[in-house]
Amino acid sequence: MNEYKERHENEIFTKVLKAGRRTYFFDVRETKAGDYYLTITESKKNFGENGDASFEKHKIYLYKEDFKNFEDMFKESTDFIISQKGHDVISEKHDKDFKTRSFTIESQEEL
Repeated sequence: MNEYKERHENEIFTKVLKAGRRTYFFDVRETKAGDYYLTITESKKNFGENGDASFEKHKIYLYKEDFKNFEDMFKESTDFIISQKGHDVISEKHDKDFKTRSFTIESQEEL
């Protein structure tokens, strides 16, 4: 079996969030034992000096036994950020009227 097919045949469910130069993939996969786990991948597009594009990827594997603690810590951390800094994006790159361009892709046809 080729590597691509092997890597993708255990994918059960996928959601994609495009956010500027970053794309986040939420993939539910199946273990060899038949249980499910979640991978969260951040893919960031970079351009070299010659203009060629490359992708920097970071992946988190999250198993069911860690879901509750992960969810609690994620919520606590995001609540802290919003309570301290609000919802507005603060950056030299963004002006006060900056509108986020993040969106969720609901199906393969939208890719």
